[in-house]
Amino acid sequence: MELKGKKVLVFGAGKSGIGAADLLNAVGACPVLYDGKADLDKESVLHKISGNYELPIYAGELPKEVQESLDLVVLSPGVPTDLPIVKGFYDQGLPVWGEVELAYQTGKGEVLAITGTNGKTTTTSLLGEIMQAYFEDVKVVGNIGIPYTSVAADTTDETVTVAEISSFQLETAVDFHPQVSAILNITPDHLNRHHTMENYIKAKEDITKNQKVNDVCVLNYEDEVLRKFGESLSMKVLWFDSKKPVQNGCYLNGEKIIYVSEGKEEEVIDVNELNILGTHNYENVMAAVAMTISIGVPMDVIVKTLREFQAVEHRIEYVTEKRGVKFYNDSKGTNPDAAIKGIQAMNRPTLLIGGGYDKQSEYDEWIESFDGKVKKLVLIGVTKEKIADCAKRHGFTDYVFADSLEEAVNICYDNAVPGDAVLLSPACASWDMFKSYEERGRIFKDLVRNLKE
Repeated sequence: MELKGKKVLVFGAGKSGIGAADLLNAVGACPVLYDGKADLDKESVLHKISGNYELPIYAGELPKEVQESLDLVVLSPGVPTDLPIVKGFYDQGLPVWGEVELAYQTGKGEVLAITGTNGKTTTTSLLGEIMQAYFEDVKVVGNIGIPYTSVAADTTDETVTVAEISSFQLETAVDFHPQVSAILNITPDHLNRHHTMENYIKAKEDITKNQKVNDVCVLNYEDEVLRKFGESLSMKVLWFDSKKPVQNGCYLNGEKIIYVSEGKEEEVIDVNELNILGTHNYENVMAAVAMTISIGVPMDVIVKTLREFQAVEHRIEYVTEKRGVKFYNDSKGTNPDAAIKGIQAMNRPTLLIGGGYDKQSEYDEWIESFDGKVKKLVLIGVTKEKIADCAKRHGFTDYVFADSLEEAVNICYDNAVPGDAVLLSPACASWDMFKSYEERGRIFKDLVRNLKE
């Protein structure tokens, strides 16, 4: 679509929405901003836009005459597609894009895109660092913190964009076409948004819907859903597997990551040379290796970057040691499967802080993963009683409630002995008590660092 002169509604006044409005202005469109919050601080929003351009802002209600004058709607990722007002846009015959689709439509160059329930941020960060070590113009964008829309106007035919893509963003993808895609895993998450696993799986799989025969998709062979999905794809599929060999892609052989292509095997790295812990992180490494090899990065560049790469903030991030107790921040463990990975990475008796916003998750497998490693569970947030009931059903009774994160940290510190670990890995989103998992993680780190020895 030619965007110049088009009247485009941007739905959502957060970081993504402002990025979209700025981009639309840059390409000559006429953006209009709408947010469902009637008490939206319009002046504050206007202060955040880049450039001096007119941006009409509507809050609460969208006037009928405005809606009828639109040529296109761009939804921020946090806006559900099944809202009555959004259904009204579709009924009106308006094209509805997401922020990622807008960026793709206006951007240039090649795209490498990563989705999956867990591991996206670590894999995207690692992939970005490998690509930056070899290519001159690399943009790392998406849920990792930089909106795709904020860099799209600066891309050229030589740009390589590395994008972390959520299921929310894939719901509104139309022509989005990565040359290399990856789906890391699929476990239940965001069912309050997608309603069924079938909807959630389809959203993730849609990362490949515009890929061509010569493109590449990297998939987790251990994931039954993805294994079946891979068999249906027409493009080249590279697999990764932490338990057994694959024919094309990467696998873990003892403590060594192996890359195999058409029967030829090559050792990539010994996992003891990495600075990140846990089998799930070795899977993230394998996905990044397969993606970068497929786009032509030499092995020596890949290996050098792997050796230098540090853990992503809020993902099993080592904070400090106090009185012989090590503290780890895994605030990005926002669902049970991610939190299981956090527990599995611990190599000490662990006091665990969990709980938070209720995403309609089930916690049985998380509790079962404790497996004698978790000494005490300290629960916070609106899910604490739901998790406690689940723990009791599984015979785990050493849990306590805390009214705040500070109280939870103090309980852990009072009950820990030298040689223990304290792990914040909530298995829940943060929105009941914090603005984001990042805020939760940073508050945790501040509290820990201020503990008296």
